[in-house]
Amino acid sequence: MLKINGRAYRKPTSPVVVICYDGCDPSYLADAFARRLSPTLARMAEGGYYASGLAAMPSFTNPNNISIVCGAPPSVHGISGNYWFDRETGAEVMMTDEVTLEAPTILATMAAAGVRVAAVTAKDKLRKALATGLNGSGPRGIAFSAQKAYECTVETNGISAEEAMGGATLPDQYSAELSLFVLDAGVRLLESDAADLIYLSLSDFVQHAYAPGAAESDDFIRQVDARVARLIELGATVGVVADHGMTDLSLADGTPNILYVAELLDTRFGVGRTRVICPITDPFVRHHGALGGFVRIHVLDDLPHEEVRDFASAIPGIHMALLRDEACRLFDLPPAREGDVTLVAAKGVALGVRRSWHNIDELAGARLRSHGSLAERDVPFIVSKPIRPEFLEQYGEKAPYNFDVFHFVLNGTVA
Repeated sequence: MLKINGRAYRKPTSPVVVICYDGCDPSYLADAFARRLSPTLARMAEGGYYASGLAAMPSFTNPNNISIVCGAPPSVHGISGNYWFDRETGAEVMMTDEVTLEAPTILATMAAAGVRVAAVTAKDKLRKALATGLNGSGPRGIAFSAQKAYECTVETNGISAEEAMGGATLPDQYSAELSLFVLDAGVRLLESDAADLIYLSLSDFVQHAYAPGAAESDDFIRQVDARVARLIELGATVGVVADHGMTDLSLADGTPNILYVAELLDTRFGVGRTRVICPITDPFVRHHGALGGFVRIHVLDDLPHEEVRDFASAIPGIHMALLRDEACRLFDLPPAREGDVTLVAAKGVALGVRRSWHNIDELAGARLRSHGSLAERDVPFIVSKPIRPEFLEQYGEKAPYNFDVFHFVLNGTVA
């Protein structure tokens, strides 16, 4: 048993694959199961284990992926967004610019203990974080992204570019093929007996662009299902969770339903007294416009934080306005990167900075679909094998978090 962030994990004795099905709101699976689009996932849910799980907050990609591979919430590993305000320097920092984890990952710890580990992500921004401590520890640790598979080297990624590409063409970063490339890479790793513990993190492009029942959604879930079937056929125990759900944030006429928080604060308190940070912001914003359901307000002078909170809580479309300590306690967040006031949107409402900060034209006329609030916290939690009853007793009536998935597949499955 290996102790990792306060929890003991068994080493895998047969292949284990954990998939982060990015943006897979439970409504996609409910629709797919009802119309028999995903027989493999349906069999997993019926014959293995299925629950409605909870994502870490904010319900964004990076905090949740890192929570999953650490088996712990953001308060433990320190990553609570893609983008944050550094209080000491006054700089706004992108996660791709600086990645510092405050806790070890399950992947790196397993690799150091002799387990052959691989992590494949859709985008390279996340690969950098998930690979922390992995390459060069113990046996060859493999970590690469679909986005930059063609640049892989054994020294940096634990795999050559030729092996990583597998004869495929480079997928567009705004396409379903980016995620399918990740799944295909996982299949190849198992077929070549290159890893025993594999983490596959997909892209949420399809879910941002298409609702359940759309032809594009249907095709994507069919293709994902076929690849999960192949992983199981190759002998893997498979766990599938999502990092967050997805909500339509547009009005009936298709106009994005946005509250520009900085504009409201400037009108009420004066320009330059606060700074609003949208932690969903990353280099790939075409599908969400850096708009989600969670923002942080940093107060730059002696303006009372309680006054800002009280003003924000009265704005229609704001579900919660919390002081830093309240937000950290309620959502298990690291105080160093939290705002003085944290805002969570009501379902169907997007929170932004100001009109000039967001390029809504990048949505190209599509409805705004995004995440970040409590409305996107419910996620599917599926394991291909049954879970021992005595293991489940520790949860009682509580829903598992998505970051419990390695605990379930490594410690809880029926042999």
